[in-house]
Amino acid sequence: MKNVFPDLKLLRIFASVVRHQGFAPAQHELGLSTSAISTYMSQLESHLGLTLCHRGRGGFRLTSKGELFHAETLRLLGEMNGFERYASQLKGELRGTLHLGIIDSIVSDPALPLADTLGALSLAHPAVHLHLSVMSPHELQLGVANNTLDLAIGSFFTRVNGLVSRPLHREQHWLYCSDRHPLFANKRISAGLITEQKIARRESWMLTELTLHGFKHATATVESMEAQLILVLSGGYIGYLPEHYAQPWVNQHRLRPLLPGSFGFQAPFSLIFRKGRTREPLIQTVRDLLKAQLNRAVV
Repeated sequence: MKNVFPDLKLLRIFASVVRHQGFAPAQHELGLSTSAISTYMSQLESHLGLTLCHRGRGGFRLTSKGELFHAETLRLLGEMNGFERYASQLKGELRGTLHLGIIDSIVSDPALPLADTLGALSLAHPAVHLHLSVMSPHELQLGVANNTLDLAIGSFFTRVNGLVSRPLHREQHWLYCSDRHPLFANKRISAGLITEQKIARRESWMLTELTLHGFKHATATVESMEAQLILVLSGGYIGYLPEHYAQPWVNQHRLRPLLPGSFGFQAPFSLIFRKGRTREPLIQTVRDLLKAQLNRAVV
C-alpha cells in the first residue's frame, strides 16, 4: 500500500514557495536553486497525484486543491513545530522557534514593554529562535488560527473561534490634525465642523466605529499606523492616532488633538493564542515574562 504521507521536507518547501509566491522568491529562504525547488515540487505533486500550483508566464497561483492542501500543510507543520518544542522541553530546556506577531507602531507605547519582554526571553532562554512579524489584526488572528503564529499581540475588534484572548492594556487614541490643516489654528472648533472634515481610517477599523464618533464616511483608507500619520501630517486629512505614537509630533507643534473631550477612544490590547496550547512551556514562559514586565510598567 502506497504511503500517502509526504516527506516533511517537501511540505516545508511547498509552504515556503506559497509564502513567497514563486520558486525564485523562495530561493533565499530555502537555500536551493529554482531547478532544485522545481524538482522537489514535482516530487510532491507526483506523490500526491495532484497538481498543486500553476507556474509559468502567467505567474504563480495555487489550484483549488492546492489551496486546500496548503491550509492542511500549515496546520500540520504548526503541529509538528509544537511537537518538536514539546520534545525538547521534556529535557528541561526551552528551544525551537517562537513565531510572534504584533501590530505596527507599538514600540513607543510605555504601557506595553514588549522590547523588555523579548530581551528577558533572549537572556533566559538563548536556545529559542524568535521570528517576529508585523501584521494587520486580521492577519494576526488568521496566523494564530492556522498555527503559523504561536502568539500575537494587537487590538482585535472581532472574535475568532478557537482563539484564547488575554487582555493586556488599553491604548488611548485621539483625533489629530496637523499644522497644515485649516483647523490647527482654530481655537473654537465645534464637533459638527470636525465631522465635516476629510478623515483617514485604518482598514481594520470598521466604518461602524467611525459612525459612533459622528463621521458618515472616510475619504482615505490606510493599512498601517505610519501611513495614517503620513496622511494626517499632509494636512489633507484628520485621523485617529495612538497618543504615545503622536506625542513626539505634538511636542514639535506639528500635531494637535481635536476636542479630546468628545473625540477619543481606547483600543483594548490582547495577547492571543490557540485553544489547547495554553500549557505549552514556551507559550507559558512568554506570557509570564510579559505579565512581569507589565506589572513593572504599572509600578
